[in-house]
Order: sequence, then C-alpha cells, then structure tokens
Amino acid sequence: MAELSLTGLRVVQAVVDTGSFTAAADALGYTQSAVSRQVAAMEAAAGAPLFVRGARGVTPSPAGMVLARRAATVLSEIDAVSADLAGLTDHITGRVSIAAFPSAAAVLVPRTLARLRDDHPALIVEFGEASSPTQLRQLRAHRIDVAVIGVGADLPAYEFEGLRSDLLLDGGLLLAVPANHRFAGRGAVPVTELRDEPWIVGKGLRDDPQFGAWPTLDHPRIAYAAREWPTRLGLVATGLGIAVLPEVAAAAIPAGVRTVRVDDPAWLGRAMIAVTARDRSPEVMATVEALRHEAARLRTAP
Repeated sequence: MAELSLTGLRVVQAVVDTGSFTAAADALGYTQSAVSRQVAAMEAAAGAPLFVRGARGVTPSPAGMVLARRAATVLSEIDAVSADLAGLTDHITGRVSIAAFPSAAAVLVPRTLARLRDDHPALIVEFGEASSPTQLRQLRAHRIDVAVIGVGADLPAYEFEGLRSDLLLDGGLLLAVPANHRFAGRGAVPVTELRDEPWIVGKGLRDDPQFGAWPTLDHPRIAYAAREWPTRLGLVATGLGIAVLPEVAAAAIPAGVRTVRVDDPAWLGRAMIAVTARDRSPEVMATVEALRHEAARLRTAP
C-alpha cells in the first residue's frame, strides 16, 4: 500500500463525488489525462479496479467505495493538520462576533466566514442575524464586535457617534420576479411600469426597517407580507407577486426567480456598511478586511 498518495486519494474521492473523470478534472483543476493517470496508479496500488466505466460516466467498484470512504477520513485529517500549522504562524487568534441583516447574511457573510476560516484558522468567529437597529444596540452593549447594516435615504438615520464604519457595497436594489414574468429577461424596467404590480413585502418587528415595495412608489398594491426571505422568494417563484431584493443577495435566489434592475432617477440608493467600535482589535480589523475583500469580489462578479 506504499504507492497510495494524497494526490491519488483526492482524485479518487473527486471521481466518486462527481461521477466522471472529466468532472473530477474540472473540480480539481487537472487535465483529464492527469486524473486517468492518478486513478491508474491508485488501482495498481490497491490491486483492484476502483471504477466501473459506463456510458453515463463511472461508478465506484467495491474497492473504490472502500478507498473513497477511507480517503475522506485521511484527507480531513491532513487538512486539519494544515490548518493547525497555519495557525502557529497566524497572530490573529481569540474570538470575534459578527452580525448582519438577513439579506447580507445570505451571500456576503458566508463568504466572509469562509475567508476568515482559511486566512485565520485560530480565530473563533460567532455569527448572528439581526435587523440593523438591533445590531447597533448589540454593538453599543458590547454583545457583538462587527455589525453589517444597511443605510440609505429611505432608511432610518442611525446614530454613529463613537463608532467607526467602512463602506462595503453601495447602490444595489433589484426586482425579484417570477421566471415567466413579462419583466424577466429584460435588463432594466422603468419605475413607471411597476405601478400595477402585486408586491411581496417583508414583515417584522414594528421598529425594524423592512423591504417593502419599490421605495419611490406611491400606494403600491401589497399581495402578501412574510417575515423570512425564503418565504418571500417562494411566493415570487409561484407567480404571486414581485419583490425588492438587495443586489448582494442575488446569488442566493431560488429556481423560478429572476432579477431585474429598475430605472428610477428619483431613487438615491442604499449602502451596506460594517460598523465597529472606534478602537478595533486585530480580530475585528481582520474581520472587517475580510468583509471588504468579499464585498469587492461581489462587485466585480459577472
């Protein structure tokens, strides 16, 4: 069994997970011939075929299933060793607590948490969802260290005295519409075309800002109100109305929903900011930097 290699184990696991040599090569960034060579070497080491070739791809043989199961354990331990070794040279340790409003929590924050895990493996990160006003109260009470909130002309004017803020994203509100809606597939729609549409809006605590209909519309027709984003987007997907969606959450829309921009010169836009105490610890600075990095990636994403 000395010929078994870590690279070979990763390749075998990828082929089992994806069901083909081609897909495994794409996932690993290898050529298909390199994947074939690794599988052949692993089959020679195991003394048995690892895969059964078929018209629709490959399936693991009994030996392949055994090897893939053991590979998952071995590779997990190797990755843990790598993280532990990286933590020895990383000076960012301790604990940090971050909170975000729900639509920011859908895409930006998970990416940020993954970056912090990779860049600072010794840092313990706690995360929670809350409205912007609740986050600011928690921040001033020292219950969280970083608040990710939304600001804009159509939102409450928050008090930031004694706090420090960084711009993460600005501008983006989209429409979420059913895939078969007349707006779907259009790059943008004039705000005047929104007047007769039924709206799916947010519902929450009385003092919390909610995503309602488009901000500059007068007397919109509200079809349904729901607290959670999955529910709102589910209502949109079934054709019961359209909804306002922050651009930062567009990557998390479900099947059956499309996004469209709105041409509205009267709307001044919104921004997403990270707010902390004025004096930042190294852990807080690392968290804000990770947020800014992932926000920049979202801005440049196609």
